[in-house]
Amino acid sequence: MSTSLSVITESPGSLDVDAVVVGYHPSDDGPQPASGADSVDAAFPGGLAKTLSLLGATGAAEEVHSVPTQGTLTAPVVIAVGLGAPPPGGAPDPDAVARAAGAALRSRGANHTRIALALPADTPELVHSAALGALLGDYSFTRYRTGEDTRGPAAELLVASTAAGAREAAERASTLAGAVSLSRDLVNTSPADLVPEDLADIAAQVARENGLAVEVLDEHALAEGGYGGLIGVGQGSANPPRLVRLEYTHPEASSTVAFVGKGITFDSGGLSLKPASAMDWMKSDMGGAAAVLGAMRAIAQLGPAVNAVAYLAIAENMPGGSAQRPSDVLTIYGGTTVEVLNTDAEGRLVMADALVRAHEDSPDLIVDVATLTGAQLVALGTRVFAVMANDDGVREDVVAAATQAGEQSWPMPLPAELRKGLDSAVADIANVAGERWGGMLSAGVFLKEFVADGTAWAHLDIAGPAFNQGGPFGYTPKGGTGAATRTLVRIAENRSARRT
Repeated sequence: MSTSLSVITESPGSLDVDAVVVGYHPSDDGPQPASGADSVDAAFPGGLAKTLSLLGATGAAEEVHSVPTQGTLTAPVVIAVGLGAPPPGGAPDPDAVARAAGAALRSRGANHTRIALALPADTPELVHSAALGALLGDYSFTRYRTGEDTRGPAAELLVASTAAGAREAAERASTLAGAVSLSRDLVNTSPADLVPEDLADIAAQVARENGLAVEVLDEHALAEGGYGGLIGVGQGSANPPRLVRLEYTHPEASSTVAFVGKGITFDSGGLSLKPASAMDWMKSDMGGAAAVLGAMRAIAQLGPAVNAVAYLAIAENMPGGSAQRPSDVLTIYGGTTVEVLNTDAEGRLVMADALVRAHEDSPDLIVDVATLTGAQLVALGTRVFAVMANDDGVREDVVAAATQAGEQSWPMPLPAELRKGLDSAVADIANVAGERWGGMLSAGVFLKEFVADGTAWAHLDIAGPAFNQGGPFGYTPKGGTGAATRTLVRIAENRSARRT
């Protein structure tokens, strides 16, 4: 069941819904109603804020309290959620609204299927934030659940707003939420049900449904074409690799962007076997490809005036009898040779093939997305992804796009001195450095070797943010998050806005 999203202009207090969501800010006098909440607050004798104070509510960010209305409203329940202190000037922060909406929807009861949002929605941007946060927060992955009490998504969300452009903003939010949910679903799927052929088939189906051109290279075409990274990584698995190419074109486009996504459907580490504690969430190692696929679907639906090409580099990294060995030498597409010193540094090998291939589309920008290194978590934790690039301006543009999209990122360098650590005694380059320090950066330096001079390129390491191993927060669930999906869409939209 998908959620219906609508914009309404009526007072939320009079709607026949199961729950109304309102926002509150903290103050010295206790929680104070945010924009959109006044009529609901006033319907309670003495004000809803008084009741919230008695419950210990403060209005702190993402604090949630459900209050029975006792007949003061048509809806039986009000879900009051904290927005935190408003920024200077009093205007609500769009990201705070999105996170609050997500927290509120996560707390709704299973029988609350028709929800009205009376959160700050005075502008199209706030409408977008409220709708997107609510849809993402209400996400659930139920494919493997058998219990009758399993909670599915809400049937209907109503966003209260009189802002001009509200409906268009809500429609865009629905499109983005669908893209992120697709990415999350893929990451959450059991790796037994998402081998490389399965992921390639899903990508082809998404392409057909959204008017995208698609090309799928199987293991025979990959071997014939010289895609040594994909073949090498995939040869230890009974499930052979795939390379998927998706293409979106617009008649008014003057710029082409290429996205490259790492699609390791399960990463055992190969012969350089991971410890058990590091393997149980490795179904998420295709999070980069999932983000790219979700973004391409959204781009096709939103229709920005840009050309976008995507490559999904898909393989399963297993330690079978035919698996690649440490000290094997692979020939990447285009001819560069790589000495494999660690088979658990496999993502950069499949990405190298796809990066070189992406140049054949003559893109103005290449952006690759990968759950590439454990070092990313050490450097930036589990909520912030890293952005590296071969040009400072490109890196700043990508970080800005992530910020505009509501995703946390941080610019990181590519120190030239790290290249020496990747020297190989027998090949053009080794897949890992001789020392452990700066592992996230040296992985970026490795990928940079497969980007031609003069081609703008950025690398997003999303290893931590792609999969939430902790508890849910804001609009982020446990498990797959869809990290970077919205950033890629924003990059395409920004490229469209630059056209002359």
